[in-house]
Amino acid sequence: MDKFTTLEGVAAPMRIINVDTDRIIPKQYLKTIKRTGLGKGLFSEMRYRDDGSENPDFVLNQPAYRNAKILVVGDNFGCGSSREHAPWALTDFGIRCVISTSFADIFFNNCAKNGILAIVVSPEDLEKLFEDAERGANATLSVDLEAQTIKGPDGGTLRFDIDPGRKESLLNGLDEIGLTLKRAPAIDAYEETIAARGWA
Repeated sequence: MDKFTTLEGVAAPMRIINVDTDRIIPKQYLKTIKRTGLGKGLFSEMRYRDDGSENPDFVLNQPAYRNAKILVVGDNFGCGSSREHAPWALTDFGIRCVISTSFADIFFNNCAKNGILAIVVSPEDLEKLFEDAERGANATLSVDLEAQTIKGPDGGTLRFDIDPGRKESLLNGLDEIGLTLKRAPAIDAYEETIAARGWA
């Protein structure tokens, strides 16, 4: 998992509430267990017309937001089924940070396990970030995980809270397997003690 320390990039605004995981990555893309290649299916039902051409009204198809690294989204983002393909698709597209007032619990946890920083802010702060993001190509935000801050294009700074364990995992690029391997010496010592005492 890639480390998340700081991120500076264009923020794309999606003023839509209750975006479920089927809208993030529709079911027809769930046949693979690879984490790559899913970016093309991200929000496909909104990004593409029935004939396969791009929908020019969808935010990520607009020139200013094609290379967005941050999403500013409405309440309850990532609700619905628990598919891990949703954060895989976001990451493959290039999204490393999603900001909202609330997330579905499973999606929120899946983001952290896949190197995406999901930030919860107040409705007032979200509105400020929407206004920043709606500036188009000038919608660059700077996110500093260590300092727990988001800096807007005019230099205004917002603070956010994050669970210390989640913060440590993201800063060090450690998923659950990585966290376990980090404790390998202690695990080995325990196993040796068990074997020496004949308990194994």
